[in-house]
Amino acid sequence: MNAAPVVILGSGLAGYGVAREFRRLDKETPLMVVSRDHAGYYSKPMLSNALAGHKTALTLVMKSAEKMATELNATVRDHTTVQHLDIAAQTITLDNGETLAYRDLVLALGADPIRLPLDGDAADAVLSVNDLDDYARFAERLDGVKTVAILGAGLIGCEFANDLLARGIIPTVLDLADRPLGRLLPAKASERMRAKLEAAGVQFRFLVAANRVDHAGTGVRLTLNDGSMLEADLVLSAIGLRPRTSIAKQAGIAVNSGVVTNRLLATSAARVYAVGDCAEVAGHSLPFVLPLMQQSRALGATLASTPTPVNYP
Repeated sequence: MNAAPVVILGSGLAGYGVAREFRRLDKETPLMVVSRDHAGYYSKPMLSNALAGHKTALTLVMKSAEKMATELNATVRDHTTVQHLDIAAQTITLDNGETLAYRDLVLALGADPIRLPLDGDAADAVLSVNDLDDYARFAERLDGVKTVAILGAGLIGCEFANDLLARGIIPTVLDLADRPLGRLLPAKASERMRAKLEAAGVQFRFLVAANRVDHAGTGVRLTLNDGSMLEADLVLSAIGLRPRTSIAKQAGIAVNSGVVTNRLLATSAARVYAVGDCAEVAGHSLPFVLPLMQQSRALGATLASTPTPVNYP
């Protein structure tokens, strides 16, 4: 009963994914999930298609923290942040001053939206949606909105553009690239998707970026880098994510674009692992659901005493 637990920092798809895979193989070892938010279980990819599905922030939560704790036979600490990680002592210190020992520690910290250095008196009004609380704020702001400017024509930007159509809102998507999903799709597929979205009502402006956002009546005015202006009721930024690495970096763990791991998901510190959006696994950051699921399965097995390198089919 006094054995140090496996501690997972993060209650997203990665954190709970590892917890489920580990508990499937090991029923007895103490397990703790520490979450900086409500710790309810929901699917983050659903945030960018929730409008079409008439979902609210409340209905997106599939299981409460209490339900997850029961299912996993785990302790779930919600609304809790880690102030310090001591890799030598194998302890974490929480925001309430409590210090907890761990047997193994899993960093499933996720990532933060990249913020553009925008000028203008409405720059702080630019929204991003990266978690359930963000989505709730975004959805609340949509009442009466007829136009939304979306910064970024990547996967999330295009998904939100498509989703906004379900609310009768006209999205204009801006990107410095010359086509949507330029890093994910070959040119013909990209152009076909662009044509379909435009036929549905999405507007695109490529080879441009916003320099400033200013209040203009009840909406905002964007000044673009080609000198042109664009007016919209709301601005949503979807230009990418930056892995959360500060806890690892402060503890002296190797960090590059993400927390550096090998294919066993092991970091440079003994008994510390990283998974999901915060991890750079064998040189690759793959912030997508299927790689995350493969990582969770592999790490669950490793934590259950069967070292298993991640492989992506």
